[in-house]
Amino acid sequence: MGFQLPDGGPDQLHGGAALKASITAVDVAGKRVLVREDLNVPMKDGEITDDSRVRAAAPTVQHLAQRGARVVVMSHLGRPKDRESELSLKPVAADLGRRVGRDVQFAEDCVGDKATAAAGRLQSGQILLLENVRYHKEDEANDSGFARGLAALGDLYVNDAFAASHRAHASVVGVAAYLPAYAGELMEAELAALHRALDDPRRPLVSVVGGAKVSTKVGVLRSLLAKVDVLMVGGAMANTFFKARGWPTGAGLVEDTALDEANDVARQAGDKLVLPLDVVCARKMQAGQALRVMEADHVEPGWMGLDIGPRSVALFRDRLRGAGTVIWNGPVGVAEIKDFADGTKAVGEAVAATGGFTLVGGGDTVAAIESMGLAGRFSHVSTGGGATLEYLEGKELPGIAILKEA
Repeated sequence: MGFQLPDGGPDQLHGGAALKASITAVDVAGKRVLVREDLNVPMKDGEITDDSRVRAAAPTVQHLAQRGARVVVMSHLGRPKDRESELSLKPVAADLGRRVGRDVQFAEDCVGDKATAAAGRLQSGQILLLENVRYHKEDEANDSGFARGLAALGDLYVNDAFAASHRAHASVVGVAAYLPAYAGELMEAELAALHRALDDPRRPLVSVVGGAKVSTKVGVLRSLLAKVDVLMVGGAMANTFFKARGWPTGAGLVEDTALDEANDVARQAGDKLVLPLDVVCARKMQAGQALRVMEADHVEPGWMGLDIGPRSVALFRDRLRGAGTVIWNGPVGVAEIKDFADGTKAVGEAVAATGGFTLVGGGDTVAAIESMGLAGRFSHVSTGGGATLEYLEGKELPGIAILKEA
């Protein structure tokens, strides 16, 4: 089954993603299928420390192999300046093999003789992982010659890397100029979840937006305001809203250049906007500090608000209760430090308990729910960071725009 819109639904999605053709509807037996995945996993001492991206990518790769395709997988890893060995995808091949239940071969390059020979040896049902596409500067430059070199390894192209689809890179966008381009299963799941939350939500639609800066999320806030019934803001970005109201924020992080934008959003939002009532404060952003709860409208000099306080938790819980749809992007405190993680954990539990459709996105949010034992309790956890933000903002993602229409 490909991604289907509800009966009578528009054929144009939020974020410019029209209904896309699915690789699941294509006969792939014996064909070389070039698949862009996001296998950009965190590594330490040559070991993968979190393989959630590999797990997310595995179903598309596994099903293509089961259907007799000769599967050629490409991805980036990190931001290499040269060919740093610690940014090789070689360790990922073994992990992907475990996740798909079959051997994954590895090519020492992604274009050229080594890649061509490795792809040429593939039999139906076999899988090859290419070396890091970002070892070549031409990838980020969307160089047409490099894109053609990648495309020569396949008969069909599948973009399954939603998280990289806001980048107009050769391995995401450029190859589609030379091969028929389809959506993979993870891509379909991402688009279906975003469509369900944004374009066809069960009401009330409640959004929780956290993180550090208003400037990086102001477009998201404005876009969401046109759709949501309640918009809750937490994290350091709440400080900027507080200062815009003339409230003292102590030593907390404030974006002075974004005060006007915060005021504009607050004006546009009216009663939809819910800000914290109190904050958990410390003198330094590190573990083991003396903590005090202060009113949000009066943080004392030398103190910084680093989490939402108990009254705010109760308010956020109350506004989430009975929500039909929840979009959650960004922790509401410095969740990576345990002392300031209670608010984010309480909000996560409240989101999970709504019984509605719950969409969680953003790398920091995903890391927080994993570390707090909340994973598996939400309807959909997006693999995208910047891509999810740009989609929520209503921007067209180049990696989606190039896919065939259904």
